[in-house]
Amino acid sequence: MKTLVILAHPNIDVSRVNRRWKEELEQHATDITIHEIYQAYPDWDIDVSREQKLLEAYDHIILQFPLYWYSYPPLLKKWFDDVFTYGWAYGSSGNKLHGKKLSLAMSIGDKKENYSPEGSVSFTVDEVITPFKASINHVGAIALPYFAVFGASFQATDEEINQSARDYYRYISKVQNEVGNLSV
Repeated sequence: MKTLVILAHPNIDVSRVNRRWKEELEQHATDITIHEIYQAYPDWDIDVSREQKLLEAYDHIILQFPLYWYSYPPLLKKWFDDVFTYGWAYGSSGNKLHGKKLSLAMSIGDKKENYSPEGSVSFTVDEVITPFKASINHVGAIALPYFAVFGASFQATDEEINQSARDYYRYISKVQNEVGNLSV
């Protein structure tokens, strides 16, 4: 199974986590394609047909991004709005994403313990990503477990980030090889 990573980081050059994850994945280019939407569309003029054809070519799609205000970066939101069109992604004839495996890979700035009902965020990550899961379900795709690293803003050490990059690749390999055994 080939994997497409839609990388949505508005400033990848200064990113500690997403840049390192990208570097790790680039070492495995034979089975993973990285598509950086901020690089592809600096003017935010998304080529919908190109994006749809790209999505159609892969069985596993990962949306990789820093969690911004408990959601996704703005260009990724626009990408969703533009690309997941009626008649293509959903609706009576919109079935192009049916059965595809979709997952999220997120760098999360805050500490893991804050993502709980008792924590400062007051919500779990699963609750925060509910709109993603709902969208994935709406288009008939299969939502896979997310991958995340916490403390990305300030707390994560370089070694923790390097380890997360290795873990991210292992996560993708597991999805590619054992997709039937994963659930959200």
